[in-house]
Amino acid sequence: MEKNSLMNQISVEKPRPSSIRNWFSQFGDFISFSGRFFKDCLRPPYNHGEFFRQCIETGYRSLPLVSLTGFIIGLVLTLQSRPSLATFGAESLLPGMVATSIIREIGPVITALICAGKIGSAMGAELGSMRVTEQIDAMEVSSINPYKYLVVTRVWAACLTVPALVVFTDAIGLCGSYVAMNVHSHVEARRFFSTALSVLDFRDIFPALIKSVVFGFFIGVIGCYRGYNAKSGTESVGRAANSAVVSASLAVFIVDLIAVQITDLF
Repeated sequence: MEKNSLMNQISVEKPRPSSIRNWFSQFGDFISFSGRFFKDCLRPPYNHGEFFRQCIETGYRSLPLVSLTGFIIGLVLTLQSRPSLATFGAESLLPGMVATSIIREIGPVITALICAGKIGSAMGAELGSMRVTEQIDAMEVSSINPYKYLVVTRVWAACLTVPALVVFTDAIGLCGSYVAMNVHSHVEARRFFSTALSVLDFRDIFPALIKSVVFGFFIGVIGCYRGYNAKSGTESVGRAANSAVVSASLAVFIVDLIAVQITDLF
């Protein structure tokens, strides 16, 4: 009895690993999980059907949300900026300012955050439920590579659809800006868009597209990582979805900060 009580006391007093150690362990697992994508992404066989299905789920079904968001962004940005520019008699610079702001920064970041909430949570919840119901284990037993079928296709789809959604959001945002310009004065559409696009150059468009691809990669790989490594139990599905949104949103801000610093060097 004394020996059992002593063993129980030792097991109770056993120190738990620190949160910092757990964070580094999870970060290492994430790096390994991400590196596996680059190893398997170009290796046959290719799951074209699942890839196109994920493109529809992540891209086409997100169009209404990003369209509404982009239109409101252009509308509000123009309405808020017009009084300040009108004070200095620089209202003619408004189309160029709005176009530069939306295409270089606001459009990619806002679209990526929306995709992190919609796409990242969907991937985390779907793969998390598959892990809980042992569907992923069944695929492994059936000699099917679940990582290549579930993760690679989703990450590729996110890398492709997020830049496309960013371009679409930028276009809708400029349309919203044009509507806002005509609230107080009449501006021809041809004049507005020619003025807005004339101030843009290669350094405004290309870096925005490149970082949009990086946004899509991190959104896809973080959502898949959280769902793929979900623990047993129904509560872990919700936790996987929630952590996917939070981690992907944080990654978007970090990548954007790094991209801005790199862009300023050129």
